[in-house]
Amino acid sequence: QGQLVESGGGLVQAGGSLRLSCAASGRTISSYKMGWFRQAPGKEREFVAAISRSGGSARYADSVKDRFTISRDNAKNTMYLQMNGLKPEDTAVYYCAADSSGSSYIYTLGSTYDYWGQGTQVTVSS
Repeated sequence: QGQLVESGGGLVQAGGSLRLSCAASGRTISSYKMGWFRQAPGKEREFVAAISRSGGSARYADSVKDRFTISRDNAKNTMYLQMNGLKPEDTAVYYCAADSSGSSYIYTLGSTYDYWGQGTQVTVSS
């Protein structure tokens, strides 16, 4: 069974940066559209960013636009989320996910994603 493994989370001060990685094993991520979601304590999971199979297109939540950048390296079978200008409200567990649907449309609904990682904690102190 393939899996997705997130890394790169941690504790950072407001205004700082982190780079999350999502490494796939047993799956070739070039076959999937990929996305990042997050869930803060007591809140529902929310969409953060997603990227097309080639990496040529991306979508972002309004709350992270211009601060976060999603990218992928299909040769390394890895996806990334560069997070700059972090705010305390960005504190959450961040999950990567893979969408196997044939459409080129980049979905923001978590229910459209088939495979999920275990998550990595990001904590931003004020």
